[in-house]
This record gives sequence, C-alpha cells and structure tokens, in this order.
Amino acid sequence: MENILDKINSPEDLKKIPIEKLPELAQEIREKIITVVSKTGGHLASNLGAVELTLALHYVYDSPQDKIFWDVGHQCYTHKLLTGRKDRFDTIRTYQGISGFPKRAETEHDPFDVGHACTSISSALGVACARDLLGEEFSVIAVVGDGALSGGLSFEGLNNAGAQKKDFIVILNDNSMFISKNVGAMAKYLTHLLTDEKYNKLKAEVWDLVGRFKRRDKIRAMVQQVEESVKGFLVPGIIFEKLGFRYLGPIDGHDLPQLIKTLSHIKTLKGPIFLHILTKKGKGYKYAEEDAPRFHGIGSFDKVTGDSNSTRKNKAYTDVFSEAMVEIGEMDDKVIGITAAMSLGTGLFSFSQRFAQRFFDVGIAEQHGATFSAGLARQGLKPVFAVYSTFLQRAFDQVIHDIALQNLPVTFAIDRAGLVGEDGPTHHGFFDLSYLRGIPNLVIASPKDGKELRDLLYTAVNWGKSPFALRYPRSSVPDQPEKKELVKIEVGTWEVLREGEDVLILATGSMVVPSLEACFELEKENYSATVVNCRFTKPLDEPLLCSLLKKHEHVLTVEENSLLGGFGSAVSEFVQKNAYKNVHLKMLGIPDRFIPHGRRDILLKDLGLDPQGIYFVVKESLKTERKRFRFLFSKQNRLK
Repeated sequence: MENILDKINSPEDLKKIPIEKLPELAQEIREKIITVVSKTGGHLASNLGAVELTLALHYVYDSPQDKIFWDVGHQCYTHKLLTGRKDRFDTIRTYQGISGFPKRAETEHDPFDVGHACTSISSALGVACARDLLGEEFSVIAVVGDGALSGGLSFEGLNNAGAQKKDFIVILNDNSMFISKNVGAMAKYLTHLLTDEKYNKLKAEVWDLVGRFKRRDKIRAMVQQVEESVKGFLVPGIIFEKLGFRYLGPIDGHDLPQLIKTLSHIKTLKGPIFLHILTKKGKGYKYAEEDAPRFHGIGSFDKVTGDSNSTRKNKAYTDVFSEAMVEIGEMDDKVIGITAAMSLGTGLFSFSQRFAQRFFDVGIAEQHGATFSAGLARQGLKPVFAVYSTFLQRAFDQVIHDIALQNLPVTFAIDRAGLVGEDGPTHHGFFDLSYLRGIPNLVIASPKDGKELRDLLYTAVNWGKSPFALRYPRSSVPDQPEKKELVKIEVGTWEVLREGEDVLILATGSMVVPSLEACFELEKENYSATVVNCRFTKPLDEPLLCSLLKKHEHVLTVEENSLLGGFGSAVSEFVQKNAYKNVHLKMLGIPDRFIPHGRRDILLKDLGLDPQGIYFVVKESLKTERKRFRFLFSKQNRLK
C-alpha cells in the first residue's frame, strides 16, 4: 500500500490531501525523519516538534510565492520533504548531499540561508518591506522558536516590525523552553474569536462608527484598552501587543485542524500578526520526548533503543574540557562557567550540576554573554565563557570593546574551532583565529591533545593578566589524558617535538599530530623534518622562531583556520619584519571560500589537511628544490 508521503512532491500535492488524512501523513513524516536521522545524525527533537506546523503552513500558504523563514533552520526537515527533496532526504547532512538547514541553492522554497538563531524576523521583515516597495503581493511568515527569543536580534526585529506596520506574520513555536504554557479552552476560544472574519468585520465597523463621534479618540482608546486588558488577563502576549503586533494564541501546535483554521483566518488580516503555538520537542518518539536536549543535535543512533552508535575510542575535546572545568572548579571557587544556551554542547553541563551557583546560561545571547563575563572579571572572578567558534562571531564587538580594551581576564573556551562536519558552512569555525588575532591584549592558544587542553585551560584561568582564547576542534583527542596534576604552561612558548634538517613544519592545534604522522612518510623518501607544536598563535614564540628560521630554509605552516589572517599570516609577517630573505614559506590551511558540509575527515582530506596532504606538499616542495639544486650543480660543472 502506497504511503501518503509517496504522493507528495510539492506543496501543491499536499493541498490535494483531505484534512482528515493529515495526521496520518504527519506520522509517516515522523517515521521518515527518525529513520533517516538515526543513520545520518541531525537535529531530531526540534524537527519532530514542528511537523504539524509545517504541514499547516504549506496547506494554507503558497510556497514559493509566499515566503516561509525558518529561524535557525534546525526544524526544516518536514519542509524539505514537502518541497521536492524527498527523494534525496536520505543524503541529508552527508558529503555532497542536501544540507541540514535551509539552503537557497537547493530550492526556491528556501528564501534565506540560515543556521544561526534570531535571524528570521529581521530577514523576513526586509523581504516584506521590499515586497511593498516593488508593488508585489505575497505573504511573509517568520517561524521562530522560543529559545531564539532570548536573543537580542529577535527583539530588534520585533521592535522594527511593529513600527513598520507591514503585513507580516511571526509564529512563535513555543516548546516550553521560554514562554508559559497558557493553553486551555479559554485561550483557544479567544484565539478563534480574534481571528474570526465576522468578529474582525464587526470590529472594523464599530471602529468606523466611533470615528463619527466628537470624542472619538477617547472612545477608541477606551475600547482598545478594554480589549488589551481582557487579552492581558487571559493570554501571555501583551508584550507583543506593546511592540505593535496583534497577538493571537496560544494554541496547540499539534492540532492540525485548529492550526489550519487559525492560519486561514490570519491570512486575511492586515498588519503585523504574532501567533503563539505550543509544541512538544521530540513529539512522536519516546526517547526524544524524554530527553529533548540530547536529541536536539545527535549523531547516528539505534532507532529501537535510542542509544548512540558512536564507536569513538577516545574522548572528545569537549568531554576533556568538561572534566577539566569541574576539576578546576573544585580547586578554585572564583571560577565561573558561562554558556549561551549550550550547556550540553559546550561541555558545561557537569559544571552546572556541581556548581549551580557559579554557572550562568545567558540564553542565545552571545553578545550579552561576553559583556556579562566582562562584568564578572571586573569584580575579580574568573569567568570561562564556553562558546562555539561560529557563535562567538556574534560577540566580536564585545570582545574588543568590553573585554580586550579594558584588558579584563575573561577566558574564551572556543569549541568547534575549525571544520565541524555535517552542520556545514553556517557552523564551521575557521575564522576565529583570524578575527581574534588582530585584537590587542588577547592571548590565543590551541592544544595539540587532551592533556595540553587541560593544562592550557588551567593556564588560562590562572593567567589573570589579559583575556585568553583557547580554541579546540570538534573531534576526538589523539591521546587518553589522565587526571594528573595540572600544569601551567608559560604563555607564548612553543614545543619542538621532532628535529630534522630538510624542512621546518610549524603546526598549531589539531594539525600537530597529522604533521607528525606526515613525517613518517617523508622519512621513506629520505627527508627529515623539524615539527613544532605552536600552541600559542598569539604571542608567537619569537626567540624559538628566530632560532629555527636560522637553521631552516624551507618552512611550512599548518592550521585548521582560514589562511587569510591566520597563523601562517602571523609567521609570514614575522619573516618579513625580520627580513629572513632565504626563507621559503608555504602556508597550508583553509582557502578563501566557504566549505560545504560533510564528514570532518573527508573535508580535511579534500583540503590537504590530513597527514597525506601535508606529506604531499612538503615532498613536492623539496623535490622541486632538489631538481633546482641538481640543475645548478650540473651547470657549474659544465662551466668548469
């Protein structure tokens, strides 16, 4: 028997399905999402919670003419299934497959590329304003999760949208993480009443009638005040009314007939509308419902048991950081943990359980998190702001203005520095070294392994002289770090791991071990290399670098960061400044382009940032030099 989903290749096909059949379709979609994500990994809980909402939106509105903006985009899987990507859905988040987020290059049904929170309201409002300026007609809908309403950009967009008075719809998908659960018969009735065509027609007629009276302004103000008072008493949306929106809800976000009816009424209303729906993250899959945070973004897992399929032998850098934070927190009661709604992702969950009074989750508000950390440091505490590299980008001004300018000792634990893999270009973190390196007073370090991560974190927390950025990748540590005594590493010092004659390899962070492995292949070609663990990229270990450059003509820098403004650039600047004319410098890193999604090891191989790639670059460089030397030597002999 053919499933309903098999018949749907576009939103137009969806509209042919009877409403009473949509719950059955919702179940098929959930089964499809669970099956695929159990193999590929992905954002499961958020997508399961948004199935009915997505069905209702596409049932009522006409995509791609009508524009649906998904905030973060981590709830767009149903949208992808309904908009022509069903046959490729098994490839989601895999190398050369479809993206796990909205992607304009994939389809005209995705109006905006997105992967970060808080963007939907502002981008959708821009499109609504452009629509009116161009004299076009279509609906614009922004779907935002309650977590994203903890971010300032969302409120900036709401504030502007309310003032613009454009025909514009914001749907708040509230899964009980932010706003109250005020759902019930009265709220449902009120929402039905406020969206009803007869009610709105009557309201308009009364408004026009009152306008004929001499004291019309006072009477209208009184009528409006009564309506707001009733809504303020019964529903939690008065704040949105004050921002200029017409608030409706909350309603059950899994009640398809109610959703479709409400959206159909809203479609006829004018001005900015704010619809509040209540959903359950992980809806329809027991394990995701019971543990939504774990299933928010998850790797492959056993669909039957919910257990992870991970075969990782070593701990992740995040796990090592997590354990070290608890260990250091035990030793020093001035250590504070700060996260921007990512206590699990950044590894601060254990710290939050052990030291609840010294842990702060600031919500999806990295700007606030950075300046909040500055305030803590100002009072003599030792804040550690654990944040993904890609999300720290949003706090760039605060890092400069509120922290570095005042030289406040905030520690940035920058997780996911480098290539993150399947989440792709919105989440790759290979810009942080470049945008942080130009900031005065800031120390930047990258550990080569788990033990060094522990020691560098201990060093950073106790540095106390300036802000300190510690960047580490989304991968397993190459060692099995034991809980030995923590050691302070002298800031600005490097470590020579191997000495050779033919080439100097200056590697930082995640590229140290691959550089060492490349040496074993080089030895087979009778080449020897000096390999240095350049754990500090700011400041450079200038005394050691001077000594090494005097001994080596061929130098290769290797980093998991953008080549523009990165570690290699720092070494190049040093070489130029000190006039090392005989040094032939090559730089290996991430080129000046956005990198697609795919497994991290595949992407590193494509970029030549694996042992084989490093070996090849060194070998080709040295082979060319040997040929040049043979040519010069034979020429000299001929001249003789």
